[in-house]
Amino acid sequence: MTRQMAAPSPKPKTAAPTAKKAAPKPRAKAKLISSKLAYKGKVFNVFTDTLIEPTGHRNVRDVIRHNGSVVILAVDESVNPTDPDVILERQYRHAAGQYLIELPAGSRNPNEPPLAAARREMIEETGYRARRWTMLLRYFASPGFLGEWMQIYLARDLRPGAAHPELDEQIEIIRMPLSQAMKLIADGKIHDGKTLIGLSLYAAARREGRL
Repeated sequence: MTRQMAAPSPKPKTAAPTAKKAAPKPRAKAKLISSKLAYKGKVFNVFTDTLIEPTGHRNVRDVIRHNGSVVILAVDESVNPTDPDVILERQYRHAAGQYLIELPAGSRNPNEPPLAAARREMIEETGYRARRWTMLLRYFASPGFLGEWMQIYLARDLRPGAAHPELDEQIEIIRMPLSQAMKLIADGKIHDGKTLIGLSLYAAARREGRL
């Protein structure tokens, strides 16, 4: 009887060394050829910029320049720290053609520090003052055509006071638990971008124990 020899076991394959990823090279910026003031307004200016794009293509863009804005996420943790109240506003927005629920916010004056602007806007629109301030986020609102930074501040240890809104501002102050505000977001009833960002960021930070 012929004995069959067992085939030798294949040698284990040695894993190939992982190649190190090269750091991304810094990308070139657009080269500005000319910038012309096309419109000067009370709140913002529009410039028509001629530039060479990073691709080398010559282009003309209209850009809105703005001093920047601040957003205030005012939170009262004194009654229920596990589900604190947030201060919101309801006001009519002509550009949107409807009433919107928003976080208090406003434009910075020229050369005004962002935190000073946030304190001023919260007093003007809501009357509240805060003892503790934390900058949560800085972002571009719509960088395709708008060169505006928006900064969201968390305001805590609130004290109520008298509001001093602008003559053209008709603001209804709304105070509600964070959970209720997040339900409004889930139900599609809050349409303002800065409010969606601010509330969602704050709720996530609380869930993860970062606040």
